Amino acid sequence: MKLYHALFIAAFPIVCHSQVILKADGPGNTYELINSVLAPGSEAVENPECIHASFGRHIAEVWDADLKANVFEFYSHVKPDNDRCEKEDRQRVEIKTYEQSPDNLRGTLGETVTYNWKFKLPIGFQPSTSFTHLHQIKAVGGSQDLPIFTITARKGKENQLVVIHDNETTVARADLSEFEGVWVEVTEKIKIGANGTYSISIKKVKNGQELLSFSSKDIRTIRPDNNFIRPKWGIYRSLKKAEELRDEAVRFNDFSINEEAK
Repeated sequence: MKLYHALFIAAFPIVCHSQVILKADGPGNTYELINSVLAPGSEAVENPECIHASFGRHIAEVWDADLKANVFEFYSHVKPDNDRCEKEDRQRVEIKTYEQSPDNLRGTLGETVTYNWKFKLPIGFQPSTSFTHLHQIKAVGGSQDLPIFTITARKGKENQLVVIHDNETTVARADLSEFEGVWVEVTEKIKIGANGTYSISIKKVKNGQELLSFSSKDIRTIRPDNNFIRPKWGIYRSLKKAEELRDEAVRFNDFSINEEAK
């Protein structure tokens, strides 16, 4: 009986799950909370406070009447915010995982990672014709400069929310107005490999209506010279046509990173 039990287990792969959750817990110590979850002992927040210290921190925790919970609010100001005093033609306030994050927050070859989060754009949100990124899957090592997946808002005849693969191919799009003033929940699942899999679904929290979706069973989700992939969330936008923009406050909450390794 014991021998049979051992053989039965060996016939099936063992799947290990590791989930990390980041939720707002109330005003104060916001950066400390984010760092403690995404990069303990390091800095997981990228902000413009080197040029705009008078405003204070560019991420706060505020009460949201719709979710009936504390949430993160990200602030981006047309002036004087920039990109960490390194680039003046763009500005960012983002949170991330990266080299300093624990292993279970870095997606490596063969792993499957599911990212979940909620966000709400303000009514009348004004994107740039260039880029206004809200989420990126970036790589570390080798050809790491260009994102592998991006969710970005784009100004046009009709403003859109688009999903881009490998910084150039639009794989999904939706009318941006559908996302304004409502909470939506994103589920993004990635099997990491040269011939990986990818799926994304964005639904309204209130009624579950799906606003955008895409899936592929054969898509490159890491490049040969990359070491791992990692997520970023926030507001990262171009200032090349600053007159198109306004000060924005975008809400996020309920971040989850669930890593599945076989």
